[in-house]
Amino acid sequence: MDKVYVAVSTIHGNGVFARCAIQEGQRILMIDDSRIVTDDAPLRPENGEYEHHCDYVEKGKVILMQEPERSINHSCDPNVYIRQVAGVRYVYAMRAIHAEEELTFDYCINGYGDGVWHCTCGSPQCRKTIHIDFFQLPREKQREYLPYLDTWFIREFKKKVEEIYKNTSVKP
Repeated sequence: MDKVYVAVSTIHGNGVFARCAIQEGQRILMIDDSRIVTDDAPLRPENGEYEHHCDYVEKGKVILMQEPERSINHSCDPNVYIRQVAGVRYVYAMRAIHAEEELTFDYCINGYGDGVWHCTCGSPQCRKTIHIDFFQLPREKQREYLPYLDTWFIREFKKKVEEIYKNTSVKP
């Protein structure tokens, strides 16, 4: 966590901020996937565990995000993405990030399901509504995000993703 810190955000609640300049493509932090939510180990609201702190990953697995990644806010113009490498998930920079800049992630990247939230990101590109399902994004935005899709997502939604790759210069 030496590259980031958690502080109050203008987007929502707490956010994650860069301690130093971060280069495009740089690995920023490792995600702690140790808390898996199951029927035998459900969320415990009395301990501050809520569904909006969860990440839904391959094969329907539900992970309760830990700090600091739990505090990465959504933006319709994000600067980070998540990629799994050798079974471990990491946060990477989509572009150069300045020191003290808030790290933001588009919750729709690798997203599936039917969650919908009001967006407060404040970006000029703000869509106003977050439909958590990647395939609900406008096709142009889907194409923009193709390089940031995780391999598990591409594998699980192969036919839908292949349809997006058609007529683009981006290759899987």
